[in-house]
Amino acid sequence: MPYSSIEAKPIGYLCQIIDCEHKTAPYVEKSEFLVVRTSNVRNGQLVMDDMKFTTEAGYREWTERAVPEYGDVLFTREAPAGETCLVPQNTNVCMGQRMVLLRPRRKVADPFFLSQILATEKCKFSIKRLSIGSTVSRINISDIKSLRVAAPPLPEQKKIAQILSTWDQAITATERLLENSQQRKRALMQQLLTGKKRLPGFEGEWETIELGSLGSTYSGLSGKTKEDFGAGEPFVTYMSVFSDGALRVDRFDRVRLSDSEFQNKVQYGDILFTTSSETPEEVGMTSVLLEKIPYDIYLNSFCFGFRLYSFEKLVPEYARYLFRGEEMRRRIAALAQGATRYNLSKKQLVKLDVLLPGNFEQAAISKVLAASDMEVSAIKYRLRCLRDEKKALMQQLLTGKKRVQVEAA
Repeated sequence: MPYSSIEAKPIGYLCQIIDCEHKTAPYVEKSEFLVVRTSNVRNGQLVMDDMKFTTEAGYREWTERAVPEYGDVLFTREAPAGETCLVPQNTNVCMGQRMVLLRPRRKVADPFFLSQILATEKCKFSIKRLSIGSTVSRINISDIKSLRVAAPPLPEQKKIAQILSTWDQAITATERLLENSQQRKRALMQQLLTGKKRLPGFEGEWETIELGSLGSTYSGLSGKTKEDFGAGEPFVTYMSVFSDGALRVDRFDRVRLSDSEFQNKVQYGDILFTTSSETPEEVGMTSVLLEKIPYDIYLNSFCFGFRLYSFEKLVPEYARYLFRGEEMRRRIAALAQGATRYNLSKKQLVKLDVLLPGNFEQAAISKVLAASDMEVSAIKYRLRCLRDEKKALMQQLLTGKKRVQVEAA
């Protein structure tokens, strides 16, 4: 059937719309009563980060208009407008300000189908078009009621909801698998990089060495202006260093250099550090160049490099994990200086002591952690494929481009 055969119906017909209390609930540090604010609703999910809680009395007052139930859809009216999620099961939830509750009329709307179609790009565009405000978008309740979505007959909605729910279950299971794999990797790093756990065949004491005795630092690009960037020689960006312990050679930008100027070049085995960040915890993030590149490459001006004198005391593949480990991250963050923006001093960094096993044990530990990395990457790829496939399926099923067969009663 063509898309035009599906009638677009207003949300006001499909749902009862219940507004929130227009005041702030009394917050407590922790309770069983959750206050869902606009920041807690993102990409179809209830985000528990920075969740606020209220008292039982506060919950009763803030649910006088309606008690959110499983199957209801939470809808943000502002900052941004149109983020949605289903109310979770067995959870006491009340709405914070700038939220509305969509309660599907069960004879004409399936809750899961409704939550899915509200998350489509087409519906997001319609919400954006109806929203007002230049700096902070918001949508009026009257416009929410008039928002039209493609709503096939209820049996077809339920069938589509069942199909998409199966994909969501697969995605959730893979997300859980990824989280477990990442936790195992963190635990493994904590044990192997501190010597709390030794690999079979390795014995003997580890050696404590001052970092400055292993190598020396060098600066990134200097004397460049905005006009120098965009073409020319490759250089390592700040985000390339920040985002991965092993430098990705496909993430370089370009800078123009004259024949007469001198700039430091990055070599195999160099450990690159970010010099500043908005929080102490993100200062001094590292990335190691683990490939021998047959051309010159430079470093951005917001990072500095550390070049090892030799690889006998510290193996580059081991450094990739050592400086991203929990213990070293804590110690580097403690060196951060500043108030609104934090910086890392090279002089202070090289005074750090590092506890190192022999280079053969370093190589063995690196291989174990690299295998753990590969497992995490494989699960991430599988998760990305599942999300992309579900998105493509939603584009087909929720627009009517592809119809599903509903068995007769």
